[in-house]
Amino acid sequence: MESERQHPAITLAVLSIAGLSFALLQSLVAPALPDIQHTLDTSESTVAWVLTAYLLSASVATPIIGRLGDVHGKEKSMLVVLIVLAVGTLISALATSIGMMIVGRIIQGAGGGIFPLAFGIIRDEFPSERVAGSIGLMSAILGVGGGLGIVLAGPIVDNLSYHWLFWLPLTTVVLSGVLTYFFVPESPIKAPGKVNWVAAGLLSAGLAALLLAISETTSWGWGSPKTIGLLTVGLVILVSWVGVELRARHPLVDMTVMRSKPVWTTDLVAFLLGAGMYSSFIVLPQFVETPASSGFGFGASVTGAGLFMVPSTAAMLIVGPLAGPLRARFGSRLPLIFGCGFAAVAFAMLALAHSRPIEVYVAAGLLGIGIGLAFAAMANLIVEAVPPDQTGVATGVNTITRTIGGAFGGQIVATIISGGAGPTEASFTLAFAVIAGSLVLSILAGLAIPRTPPRESRRVPAGAVAESA
Repeated sequence: MESERQHPAITLAVLSIAGLSFALLQSLVAPALPDIQHTLDTSESTVAWVLTAYLLSASVATPIIGRLGDVHGKEKSMLVVLIVLAVGTLISALATSIGMMIVGRIIQGAGGGIFPLAFGIIRDEFPSERVAGSIGLMSAILGVGGGLGIVLAGPIVDNLSYHWLFWLPLTTVVLSGVLTYFFVPESPIKAPGKVNWVAAGLLSAGLAALLLAISETTSWGWGSPKTIGLLTVGLVILVSWVGVELRARHPLVDMTVMRSKPVWTTDLVAFLLGAGMYSSFIVLPQFVETPASSGFGFGASVTGAGLFMVPSTAAMLIVGPLAGPLRARFGSRLPLIFGCGFAAVAFAMLALAHSRPIEVYVAAGLLGIGIGLAFAAMANLIVEAVPPDQTGVATGVNTITRTIGGAFGGQIVATIISGGAGPTEASFTLAFAVIAGSLVLSILAGLAIPRTPPRESRRVPAGAVAESA
C-alpha cells in the first residue's frame, strides 16, 4: 500500500518510455515491408496486413481500454496493456511466417490504450500547473515515435534483420512495464459502473468495417461494390452503437460528453489533422526515394529517406513540452490553430517547390512544429472539456478519430500517387496540395472550438460536463 504519491517527473518519464515504445511499433515496420515481404516469401497485398491488422486492432482497442482504465484503475490497466503489448511484440520478433507476424501485430494493437491511460494518470496525479505541459510531451512522443520509426527502420534492416524491428522496442516495453509496476501510482479517481460490452462490440465491429474498407481501397477501388458496401455496413453499425449508448445506464462512451461543442469540434480537427500527418509518412519517403532519372525525386535509400524526417521529429520533440507555457499564456485553442497552420504551410510549400532537398527539409521542420503544437493542444482541449472519470475514453475516442482520418487521408494520397500511369511529378504535386487542403480545413474546424480563458483551471468535477459555447 502506497504511503505517498510518486514524484510527477518519475511518473512522466515512465509514461514517456511506454508511449515511445508503442509509437515506434506503429511506424517502424512501414519502410521495411518490402524486406519482410521478400524474407517471408509473401505477396504485396498480404504483407500490407502487417500494417492493416495493427491499425484495426489499435483503433478497436484504444477507446475500450481507455474506458477500462476509467472504471478499474488506470495504473492497473496500463500494466496489463504493457504485458499484452510485450507478448504481441515477442510473437512478431520470433515470427517466421506472415501469419504469425500478423497475429503478433493484432495483439500489439492493444498498445493503443497507452496514451489515453497516460493522459488520465497525468490529469489525476500531477499538480495542475504541470498537467498541460506533461500532456503536451506525451502527445509529442506519439508524433516523435512515428517519425523516429521512419528514421531508424532503414539502418536496422540494412545492418540487422526485420526481427530487430521488434526486439529493440520489446526491451523498452518490458522496461516500461517494470517501471510502471514500481513507480506509477494508482489513481483514486474511477468512474462508477462497468464496461458496456454490447456497446464495445458494436463500436469494434463498426470501426473494423470502416477501416477495412478504407485500407483495401488501393486493391478494390473507391467506387467498387465491396468498398461502398463495407463502408455502409460500418456506418449502419456505428449508428446502432450510438443508439445503444444513448439508452444505456452505463454507456461505454457518454454521448452527452461527446456532443459537447469543445469535444466534437476538437475531434473534427483530429480527423483532418490525422489525414495530413499520416499522409506525410507515405508521400514524403516515396517522393524522396523516386529515382532522380525520373526528372523529380532524389533517389534516396530507405535510410536516406528517413533522414528527411529528422527535422520533423526533432521539431515535435522541442515544441511538445511548450504546451504548458503556451496554454497558460494563450489557452489551448490558439496553439492548435497555429499548429494546423504550420502544417498547412509545409505542404503548400511542397506543392509549389520540391526540386531541391533543402525544400523538403524545411517543409519537414515546419510540419514537425505544426504537429507538435497541434497534438499537444488537442489532447489538452479534450482533457479540459471532460470530467476526470471520462478522461480515458474521451482521449481514446480522439485518438481513433485521428487514426481514422490518417487511414482515410493516406489512402486518398496513395490513390492519387499510384493512379494513371503511376507516380509522376504532377501526381505528387496534387497529393501535396490535397494534404494542404485537409490541413486548411482543420484550421477552420479549430476556429469553431469555443474559447476558454487561458489561465482558467479546467479540472471539471466528476459528473459535470464542460459547457458548450
